[in-house]
Amino acid sequence: MLPNPAAPSSEPHASLRAAGQRPHVRRLVLSDFRSYPTLDLAMSGQLVVLTGDNGAGKTNILEALSMFTAGRGLRRAELSEMARIGGTGGWAVSVEVETDGIRQQLGTGLEPASAFNPAQRRYRIERAPVGSARAFADHLRIVWLTPAMDGLFSGPAGDRRRFLDRLVLAVDSDHGTRVNGLERALRNRNRLLEEGSRDSQWLDAAERELAELAVAVSAARHETASRLAALIAEERDETSPFPWAELALEGDIERLIDEMPALEIEERYRALLRDNRGRDAAAGRTLIGPQASDLVVRHGPKQADADRCSTGEQKALLVGLVLAHARLVGAMSGIAPLVLLDEIAAHFDPSRRAALYAALERLGGQVFLTGADPAAFLEAPEKTQVFKVSAGRVDAG
Repeated sequence: MLPNPAAPSSEPHASLRAAGQRPHVRRLVLSDFRSYPTLDLAMSGQLVVLTGDNGAGKTNILEALSMFTAGRGLRRAELSEMARIGGTGGWAVSVEVETDGIRQQLGTGLEPASAFNPAQRRYRIERAPVGSARAFADHLRIVWLTPAMDGLFSGPAGDRRRFLDRLVLAVDSDHGTRVNGLERALRNRNRLLEEGSRDSQWLDAAERELAELAVAVSAARHETASRLAALIAEERDETSPFPWAELALEGDIERLIDEMPALEIEERYRALLRDNRGRDAAAGRTLIGPQASDLVVRHGPKQADADRCSTGEQKALLVGLVLAHARLVGAMSGIAPLVLLDEIAAHFDPSRRAALYAALERLGGQVFLTGADPAAFLEAPEKTQVFKVSAGRVDAG
């Protein structure tokens, strides 16, 4: 069943509240990050375009910006992989963010390992240490779309779960902690089953923790998907070149969220886990739970499953979904998000590119786009700021 777009909520409808803050990155400083020994880049545009040959370092800049969210950024790379080859083994990224005329510095990086300490991630606001990237959410919200996501609808369910978790994380900075906790709890239960634990008390305790985390993760996913579906339904435009999507969550826990309280769902899930210990032990993994759920997307105007649409239709549908999510982030957080779009314009004809740029302007936040062909940005607004990227350098275009 698709979630009801008109489902009641205790909060004012997200799409009725405009984003109050519109942060813009005015300066980006890199040190030993990917292909950049150093970079100090000032910028002023709402739309910022990075052009250059493939491999010149355009995506590296987007990745640097994406490090101001929880997690490992838009490439999902190991932190050590971001360090420049031939560098110190560490890296640093700093941005100067202007919001309502006030500028603040945010910084993060990897402190290289020493003889006494392992490599460690650091986070700073106004040069003062903070505990994690979650602190950046008070200043920046960031969404992105990369070529690696092009096969989202036809790929494995795990890719769609990670995509959904990224959507949730953009509006709920604690979601990553819950997901990580769920993964640890699953590993713990799987290990106990593998070892053939005869002490039911250990398994009972492990399953109690797993059930609490599973319901919390499923509820957060359900909330975000339902809000996003409601916003899409409310703003639906049959004439848009980026078709509207229908969303549904499929999973054993997700089906119960609208039907009963969380504590009752936890009890039911614990019973399922207990009754399926033998089957899960034989499979070597826990078969039921949010780790097996799926985000189902349909092409609304065609009333067709997204994975059955053409490649071009899937791309346009994905863009429409990301744009809707950016609007939801602004409405729920009060902060217009930075939007990072890697190699997107080349996929569309001139009329659809013009529609994309118009939609991006309406978001109100700052947008960064990359592309190898400068001609792909001819339809961009006149005040778009263009940079030319070459090996280790960024110059005004």
